[in-house]
Amino acid sequence: MLPSSGLERLNAFSDGVFAVLITVLVLDLRPPEAPTFKALLASWETWLSYGVSYLFIAIVWANHHHLLRHAKQSSATLMWLNFAHLFSVSLLPLATAWMAVSELAPQPVAFYAAVFFLVNLTYLFLIRELIDPMPDNEVSPQARRKMRLRALVTLLLFGLAAILALKYPVVGLGICICCLVVYLRPQARG
Repeated sequence: MLPSSGLERLNAFSDGVFAVLITVLVLDLRPPEAPTFKALLASWETWLSYGVSYLFIAIVWANHHHLLRHAKQSSATLMWLNFAHLFSVSLLPLATAWMAVSELAPQPVAFYAAVFFLVNLTYLFLIRELIDPMPDNEVSPQARRKMRLRALVTLLLFGLAAILALKYPVVGLGICICCLVVYLRPQARG
């Protein structure tokens, strides 16, 4: 029997954290007091917050899963970077709930965008740990550049969203939503 690389446990733990985060996210949803569609539509901020956050967690999980496929074995550095990434994602239910109950007030939306920034920053560190040391025949230089460029550009945009949200919260949230689109496909072409 071959010795374990430790990746199975790292992946299983990560998947468990993502599952718990989605569960915590949905537990914050509350039905409206009145039994009407009008009452349901009146809490559109909550549903928008939940929908964006659910999509964000799904995208982060897909990209995380894709990235960890490149790992050959677990290391202390990979483990701690993964913990940092999962910690940043774990802030999402709090940010979502605060943004929803505040009805998209500036500071909660700025915090929400800052969480996106932190998640993206830790993802960039995972790219550096897993992708950068790989030989060119496993991940092409073009694919590496695209991954890094995508991560850096969206990192800057999430930072801009956090700043703009302090004055224009809907614009900040809109920037966050637009950034999610570029991560729908985890792998970079090439």
